[in-house]
Amino acid sequence: MNRKPPQQDVNEDDLKIHDPKSSAAGLTAVAVALERGYSQAGVGRTARSLLRVNQHGGFDCPGCAWPESITGRRKPAEFCENGAKAIAEENTTREVTPAFWAEHSIADLAEKTQYWLGNQGRITEPVVIRPGDTHYSAISWQDAFDLVAEHIQATTPDRCVFYTSGRTANETAFLYQLFARSLGTNNLPDCSNMCHESSGSALNPTIGIGKGTVSLEDIHHAELVLVVGQNPGTNHPRMLSALSDCRDNGGRVMAINPLPEAGLMNFRDPQAVSGVLGAGSTIADSFLQIKVGGDLALFQALGHLLLQAEEENPGTVVDHSFIAEQTQGFAAYREARSTLNWELTERATGLTQGQIRDAAQMLASSKATTICWALGLTQQPHSVDTLREIVNLLLLQGNFGKHGAGACPVRGHSNVQGDRTMGIWEKPSEKFLASLDLEFGITSPRAHGHDSVETQTALERGEVDVFVSMGGNFASAGSDSGPLEAGLQRTGLTVHISTKPNRSHVVHGVTSLILPTLGRTDTDDKHPTGKQFLSVEDSMSVIKSTQGRLTPVSDHLLSEPVIVARMAEATLGADHAVPWRELAEDYDRIRDSVSRVVPGFADFNTRVRTKNGFVLPNPPRDKRSFATESGKAHFSVRPLEFLEAPPGHLILQTVRSHDQYNTTIYGLDDRYRGVSQGRRVILVHPDDLSELGFGDRDLVDVISSFRGSDGTLTERRADRFALVSYPTAKGCAAAYFPEANALVHRELVARESNTPGFKAMTIRFVPHLDKEN
Repeated sequence: MNRKPPQQDVNEDDLKIHDPKSSAAGLTAVAVALERGYSQAGVGRTARSLLRVNQHGGFDCPGCAWPESITGRRKPAEFCENGAKAIAEENTTREVTPAFWAEHSIADLAEKTQYWLGNQGRITEPVVIRPGDTHYSAISWQDAFDLVAEHIQATTPDRCVFYTSGRTANETAFLYQLFARSLGTNNLPDCSNMCHESSGSALNPTIGIGKGTVSLEDIHHAELVLVVGQNPGTNHPRMLSALSDCRDNGGRVMAINPLPEAGLMNFRDPQAVSGVLGAGSTIADSFLQIKVGGDLALFQALGHLLLQAEEENPGTVVDHSFIAEQTQGFAAYREARSTLNWELTERATGLTQGQIRDAAQMLASSKATTICWALGLTQQPHSVDTLREIVNLLLLQGNFGKHGAGACPVRGHSNVQGDRTMGIWEKPSEKFLASLDLEFGITSPRAHGHDSVETQTALERGEVDVFVSMGGNFASAGSDSGPLEAGLQRTGLTVHISTKPNRSHVVHGVTSLILPTLGRTDTDDKHPTGKQFLSVEDSMSVIKSTQGRLTPVSDHLLSEPVIVARMAEATLGADHAVPWRELAEDYDRIRDSVSRVVPGFADFNTRVRTKNGFVLPNPPRDKRSFATESGKAHFSVRPLEFLEAPPGHLILQTVRSHDQYNTTIYGLDDRYRGVSQGRRVILVHPDDLSELGFGDRDLVDVISSFRGSDGTLTERRADRFALVSYPTAKGCAAAYFPEANALVHRELVARESNTPGFKAMTIRFVPHLDKEN
């Protein structure tokens, strides 16, 4: 196997298109997973990792936040193809040494794609670039920490931003937010602002908690599971096993999505005989190919039909006792859903009345329904309203606090939920801040800080002097790429705590540091008290330990808690109220503090060492109680809203390739959709192509339009995309991020949550003219 990094970058002229697949996983997934591991890290290193990932006493997969069973036996292979790819990227023996930075100037690296950058290997030493430099160069750890302190001390706390990636472990996140608040700022944007913030904005005021209310076993035993606005075959492949188990137990699955993804149709489980030798398992009993942004209209129609079914057969559909005892607002909701404009509903959804009635019948006949969703519902102007309508449906049938039922926002990154639990939030509660202050003898700021979009605005206005990124790739994760990158480049100091090169390192501040850190799979043993472990929280609120065992690729790497503590000590002084060095030397001390500050973490150090960890309290699930202001769950009434493009335009959503995870591009094979060797593509329904006057594989420039609150129409442009005829919902299109992020205007956001509108762009095409000819 070739372990050398790729020398050639992506050549979009090599684009190949094949027929989409009709099933996910299978032996091909196993072969790809092993090949990626061997080519990056060799046989021995790969085997040692894959045998320990998601196992008791092992490490948590650095990919998605899908849970493992805490009641039954775990499978020998508790990982998926994309998890194996994530591990291979971290396990790699490829090294990015100071010689790499000396060879490649910033001007050179700026021309490289994220695929090329990420595949160069693990960063081995801290590096710096100063004003006037053309290359990064090595810097000692102490000099790096002193440089951070110098820049922070030269400005005010409100001009410092501390961004967090969802890979960050609980202990690191707690220490990181403690540093920011000890300094005097709540500028703690995170990747959750860009993905599931809408979920929290909908769930907190309606059911009193911003998290899901189900366990893995609930999905196994649901009578009906709705999978809405997500592609589990690529983004959460182990979820397919849970859905397959649900169907084996007599449950049914309804998939609702604009794209007919392979993982929604059929699952070939490589750990089952039927998946290897047979035809695999059907996943979706029903597939509704809805238009992008049409989900609110669908859920309102389903509510109307459920109420109608209850009128026809009283006592069979609606849980009246639950509604009377545990909810508010039902009368207003019932009145709002008493009528329905079918013509408008069909226009908004792209579905027929018959399809919607069939879906309502599946809901009406289920006594235990779980509704799962992901970013297909969270990144549109009316996303929060859409998710409140999901809550309405669940409340209507009493689907909280009973086996097999509840709300399930499926989180993407492996600890994005845990980071928020640990206090990574720009709008912390007074209760949290008061507990933090009491524990450490500090005075936390009370003014809210910047979220991710507000950070972009501050960057563009030149209002950020120091930007620190704990993991992640903010330049590629955010919307409105051009202005975002320009804002980062005018920042006085950017600090990136990273494992591998990425785009944010290239569009750096006036001065920039890259601080290389240990990964999930690396052993963390350079402490006076011996080896350390960390913890994470999965999508089902389970807290579990994670401990790497591999020898790091470099002796110069530091763990994330140590990096945070040393930055804090350099900035705030060794005599600061917080004992930074002691906390970083023994993570048990961090957990002891967490146990006194964060609800649900009593006896943290003991419980996290148990075989399956522990589950955080969840009142709607555990006790059918709701920690809202009224003490009851709330029905919501919102007007109908949907996305509709003017003539000559389409509605664009961004999606992941099967060969990427968030902004990390593993390879160039979106196998299930039949797209390989290229990424600048737009998937368009063949009828739309014909009506717009374009053909399959035509090269176009894409122009998005956005009308701001002041009525001004502005445009964004991304050049040279290939149109691909594809069976997406008519009137809609899809493109990969981050390539299409430049088309998302910064002000196109979900109301209330301020989440970027990555699935709400109005676009048109113009023929691409090769400027070189």
